[in-house]
Amino acid sequence: MTPERTLPPHWFQILLALANHDLHGLGIIHDVHAQTGGQMRLWPAVLYRNLGRLDAAGLIEEIDAPPTAESGGGRPRFYRITRAGRRACGVEAERLAGLVQIARQRKVLKA
Repeated sequence: MTPERTLPPHWFQILLALANHDLHGLGIIHDVHAQTGGQMRLWPAVLYRNLGRLDAAGLIEEIDAPPTAESGGGRPRFYRITRAGRRACGVEAERLAGLVQIARQRKVLKA
């Protein structure tokens, strides 16, 4: 993933969810739902397919579950954002902030 390429919205939201702490899949689902005000819902199949793609792109990595992690019967899969993921997330945030600024200048959004 090159910094010039925009991130798909769900990738951006997943990276934001992982920006402050490592999470397992269900934690990511809940965090994305909360940070988008319920506007984005990631179903497990969609989430894990995209976690695999983010991992392959070097933007996240799967890590061992912390010793305090409770298992719901299976092995919880935890993820961490990488330096490249943090950079890509930051680049996307700057791009979006620039679009918001243009929208304000054009009076589409109130200042």
